Amino acid sequence: MAMAYMWGGMIVISVLFGLFNGNMEAVSNAALNGARSAIDLSISMAGILCLWSGVMEIMNVCGISTVLARCFRPVLRFLLPKASQDSETVAAVSANISANLLGLGNAATPLGIQAARRMARGCNGVASNELCLLVVLNTASIQLLPTTIASVRAAYGCATPFDILPAVWLSSICSVTVGLLVSWLLSRRKGEHG
Repeated sequence: MAMAYMWGGMIVISVLFGLFNGNMEAVSNAALNGARSAIDLSISMAGILCLWSGVMEIMNVCGISTVLARCFRPVLRFLLPKASQDSETVAAVSANISANLLGLGNAATPLGIQAARRMARGCNGVASNELCLLVVLNTASIQLLPTTIASVRAAYGCATPFDILPAVWLSSICSVTVGLLVSWLLSRRKGEHG
């Protein structure tokens, strides 16, 4: 609801400044051009999202997701020992991580929600340390292929949309490392005070 007020406030302020400065035509043109540009971007991103969501579905059908789940299982057993006891939860977390590795946040979200729901059972409305860690891993995910960012760059005319790979790899590894460290420190602090 707060975002609706913020967006509404920005629109009202823009219109008032346009009226006050006599630039109402410029405000109208900017609104129309912004709407057209948003539609163009949405259509180009929808194509890329469909492509990579299709790749994820092919990975599921071919069994590649199962192989990835097996590869992630040792790490997940270490990070999420309770959740790794349930094969469906591990499968959902592994699929979530796989989607995030491909930069598909939109495809990763339902998988993360599915894993979170399974992990939240028996928590009595209080998030466990493992559930919080899942949120951290999902939010600060390591991306091998930043497909969403690359599609936005390609939509705006970038000739080499994937030239940001080294920067993305470095920043995502740093964010996951910091997220894991902070999560570990907070869970220890909670254990001392809880």
